[in-house]
Amino acid sequence: GVPSGVTGSRGGLAFLAGNPDTLLIGGNANGPNGTIYSIGLVRDSDGHITGFDGGASMFASAPEIDGGLAYGPGGVLFYTGYNENLLGQIKPGSTAPDKVISLGPLGVERSVGTLNFVPTGFTGTGEIRLMSYNTSAFYTASLTPDGSGTYDIGNIVKRTSLPGAGPEGLVYVPTGSALFPDPTALVTEFGKNEVAAYDLDPDGIPVYASRRTFVSGLSGAEGGAIDPVSGDFLFSTFGTA
Repeated sequence: GVPSGVTGSRGGLAFLAGNPDTLLIGGNANGPNGTIYSIGLVRDSDGHITGFDGGASMFASAPEIDGGLAYGPGGVLFYTGYNENLLGQIKPGSTAPDKVISLGPLGVERSVGTLNFVPTGFTGTGEIRLMSYNTSAFYTASLTPDGSGTYDIGNIVKRTSLPGAGPEGLVYVPTGSALFPDPTALVTEFGKNEVAAYDLDPDGIPVYASRRTFVSGLSGAEGGAIDPVSGDFLFSTFGTA
């Protein structure tokens, strides 16, 4: 349902580090007043999320926040900024970005839409992955500590462009999941109002020809995340209702 207190269009979502019963979600997406909100979750006896616990509160400002929102090394929260083609970083305890990187000069086609970090069990564990909203390009990259608790990004390489339109969320299906015998990534595709599944090749790159629809009719498909408790897939939509 609609998270009470999250204003404007929604962006990406992630679970608060160390607290799987709190969800982080972007609001006022794609604008200068972009904000990350936190909101409690209600679960049933099997651990599945059934609703929200109260209203949302501000977690941190995140100008231009889009569909990418994920924790990276050092507990830093990374987010993508559209349409200024930005990568923002928020250190633990901060309520505003501690570092913002312009990705255009580094080779990312305008504008970035989403990001995530490769989980354990997949090729490239721990590395950052980026996708361009406008071109559906998929990039590998590396992070280097900058000495201030945040990171520089480099070695950005475009590996493929996928057939979907407007990628906003990128999540990795947990290994051993039913119906997914091979390494798989899910991509929320704003331009198609769908979530697509892609097989990953031995280098961890989505295979262009493997695309199949996972969820259809999802108007304004935006961010995505895997619930660390239940393994359920969560998604956000850009619309305010």
